[in-house]
Amino acid sequence: MSGDTLREEQAIRRTTDHLVQVFAGTHSAEHVESVMRAAYRRFDGLPVRDFVPVMVERIARGELTARVEAPAPTEPAPTEPAPAKPTPAEAAPPKAAASPAAAPSGKPADVRPETTTTVAQPAAVLAKLPSRKVLLPIGLGVAVVVVAAVVVVNLGKTEAPPPAPPLTVVRGVIGSEKKAFFEDPQVVRAFADEGVKVEIESAGSRQIATSVDLSRFDFAFPSSAPAGEFIQRKRKVSTKYTPFSSPMAIATFQPIADLLTKAGVVKQGPVPTFNIGRYLELVTTDTKWDQLTGNSDYRVDKNILISTTDPRTSNSAAMYLAITSYVANGSKVVHGATAEKNVLPLVTQLFTSQGYTDNTSEGPFNEYLTVGMGPSPMVWIYEAQFVDAATRGQIKPGMVLMYPSPTVISKHTLVPLNASGDRVGRLLSTDSQLQRLAAEHGFRSADAADFAKVAADHKVSVATDLIDVVDIPSYDTLENLLDSVGKSYG
Repeated sequence: MSGDTLREEQAIRRTTDHLVQVFAGTHSAEHVESVMRAAYRRFDGLPVRDFVPVMVERIARGELTARVEAPAPTEPAPTEPAPAKPTPAEAAPPKAAASPAAAPSGKPADVRPETTTTVAQPAAVLAKLPSRKVLLPIGLGVAVVVVAAVVVVNLGKTEAPPPAPPLTVVRGVIGSEKKAFFEDPQVVRAFADEGVKVEIESAGSRQIATSVDLSRFDFAFPSSAPAGEFIQRKRKVSTKYTPFSSPMAIATFQPIADLLTKAGVVKQGPVPTFNIGRYLELVTTDTKWDQLTGNSDYRVDKNILISTTDPRTSNSAAMYLAITSYVANGSKVVHGATAEKNVLPLVTQLFTSQGYTDNTSEGPFNEYLTVGMGPSPMVWIYEAQFVDAATRGQIKPGMVLMYPSPTVISKHTLVPLNASGDRVGRLLSTDSQLQRLAAEHGFRSADAADFAKVAADHKVSVATDLIDVVDIPSYDTLENLLDSVGKSYG
């Protein structure tokens, strides 16, 4: 299954869950899911898939709403037995209308058998009809049927809403870890309600700052403040927005966490913490997994390393370098040529010893979710990625979230490149619905309660108070270190 197909099906699943809640009082969950599946099948084979989840949701919501608002079925009028075939005399039209009182010899006038016609009539029409049986001449009965039918048809009609004004298309380049957020049908709808359609491309945050042609976009949205500040300088932009953030974390597995606890690297608690200083000791002594005492779960002849992204392109790798260089520099932020030179051999080893690394954080985390601890027992991630995966049911038993000690907070920084981009930045920062949806995707937004609720609802143990947080080196220092590491790749 391709990545695009997986994201589309995840979007359909989230929308289905949302509609189950919306229509909980009127439709069963099974019925809502059936309607969504039927709507989804309408788009089988369609080559352009960008807006399929949005269209499926509109179709399903319309059908479910229509079924809620449709008038309740009424009891059909009782059907009288069919009349006997009239004789020729009876079939002839009367010369004059006669009432029973005018019949000769006191006999009642000839009355045709009662003729009834069953028709689906709205409740309002039926309520106005007499409760007793009324015998109608055939012509008048037909007229009533026609009138009732017209009423039914007219009641079924709704005046078409005026066409919505065209949406303003705003194009942005974003860090890949935010792609699922921007593709969420609820996020797309929230922007549309404000008259905006956001089109995005994803890239590594360092790529966004250094090599992406920003003239094609209305905003740039890397995953770190240093990258955002560099873009501001390069584009001479004074405005920036930080609508949400995410601390760096490590995704691992319970046997690995237990093994590293014995080795003095991991400290158990409400959330496990990972001692970067002790970890660097194992790296510098070239310790391998099968050399750890009591290791019966991961006996492999591999160096103990955290899997990261490519430092030449990705912000999450830059955040890893910021933390490890801080610890290697005697718990001080690296600044100046001498400090850079002193920490460079160790931080270079942390990257080059890994072999191949992906350009974006999406790659190694997807491998963590699907392959298991074989190739990558520890993966460097954004906390938001783990929480977001939990909301989509992708976290399996035995998967563990650890926090490095110290850690850094990655502040997702949006730099508007024109007025349209500024509008998106303001909406992301101030719109309560978009802030809530950001929390549902694992980001820490302005309202801490939103994030805490999402984590609790999906049983993810997260750090509530981030205390052991260090500063990131200046953009220039970070770039010098990253460039030097990059050269070592050859």
